[in-house]
Amino acid sequence: MPEESASPSYSTIKETVAALMPELESELVELVRIPSIATEGFPSKPLFEAHDLIVSLLEKSGVTKIEKLEITGKTAPVIIATVPGPAGSPTVLMYSHYDVVPADDIELWDSPPFEPTRRDGAIYGRGTADSKANVIGMIGALRVFDGKPPVTVKLVIEGQEEFGSPFDNYPPEAPELFAADAMVIADVGSVRPGSPTLTVALRGSAQVIVELATLGADKHNGLYGGAAPDARLALIRALASLHDDNGDVAVDGLLREPWTGSSYTEDEFRTLAEIRDGLPLLGTGGIGERIWSGPAITVTGIDAPPVDGAVNAVASTARAVINLRVHPRQPATEAQAALVRHLEALRPFGLALTVTAGETGDGFAATEGGPAFDAALSALSQSWGEPAGLMAGGGSIPLVMALDTAVPTAEKLLFGATDGYANIHGPNERVLLDELEKAVVAKALFFQEYAHTFEGKK
Repeated sequence: MPEESASPSYSTIKETVAALMPELESELVELVRIPSIATEGFPSKPLFEAHDLIVSLLEKSGVTKIEKLEITGKTAPVIIATVPGPAGSPTVLMYSHYDVVPADDIELWDSPPFEPTRRDGAIYGRGTADSKANVIGMIGALRVFDGKPPVTVKLVIEGQEEFGSPFDNYPPEAPELFAADAMVIADVGSVRPGSPTLTVALRGSAQVIVELATLGADKHNGLYGGAAPDARLALIRALASLHDDNGDVAVDGLLREPWTGSSYTEDEFRTLAEIRDGLPLLGTGGIGERIWSGPAITVTGIDAPPVDGAVNAVASTARAVINLRVHPRQPATEAQAALVRHLEALRPFGLALTVTAGETGDGFAATEGGPAFDAALSALSQSWGEPAGLMAGGGSIPLVMALDTAVPTAEKLLFGATDGYANIHGPNERVLLDELEKAVVAKALFFQEYAHTFEGKK
């Protein structure tokens, strides 16, 4: 881009990104080929290969200040890079990750997961959408300005997001390293292709284990069934109390509110969730209220013998683990305590339950209406040519909460190149190249608009 174009127009940025796309696509393919899985049982070498490739791409983009952050414990290196902007410009921290989940169910993939394949305007492969396209999108935005953006950019790109990492809790220990005026968390995307969306909330999470023991050992149900207290039956009765007849959560003390932003239609949700024809959805209210601004309770594990080979016996013990998804603004420990109270108050068939509180993680609710928030909405709307909507995420991103604790004054913005149909963590994961291109344009426009807004408020 010519040096005299300090404030390129939207059309100039769009043309520049279009010219960059063949190279960005090639680099995305190269990155997706690397099976950078950061969990037990998989080799660590690919993680370092992905790290080194990203460093080389940053260097190619004119980034000279690149550091490797290594934290005590088994974790892949975190890339910390800084691209200085003009004197007095705001600082924007951009986050994403280069690790991926394993590609299970290989037979369900239409093409090998680590042999990225282009078809129907998309790149298919594990990690395309979650979240290597977002890494490439950040690099593309820097190239729009020849590595000299109108804001100071800090890049934080880690390699162990998917399975937990010491880095999840690190930012509050070194807040100066993450100091910024605004943060762009590029580990999300739009509600659907063609609909630009800013994610403004994430639900929290809490675990609870419930169990009971009623007999010294399992007993023959022909001899003892009907009078001996069956631990499994009692546990099932207790678990059934967690929802009403509509499928709504029936635990007092859990926050739920209507969702007024963008959301899936019921037909979209049925398609995405692969719900069998003719079956009802759980709960009442809008889809957004059920999956984002209200609680959800799932029994994620239960000790029980398999149907094949089952023995005719009264169960002497039973145990289940419950996952509670929490309204973004409700403290997870508060919600967990409400669930514990509910379970401890039950007496299924007169039996007391043993309830143990497990891990918790708070949700996140962004501050809306700040200069970075307004600049992001404008950038998304211009890039997609449609008014940007607001959505939430049902899953947690622990690092967002850690960054919010470390730098509470920074505006947190969540947007990226993926979309609700990308099938992240599933077979045939893909990213649409058109969405990636628009995301690069949006990031570049955001840099520019935020710099102007920030300057105007000085």
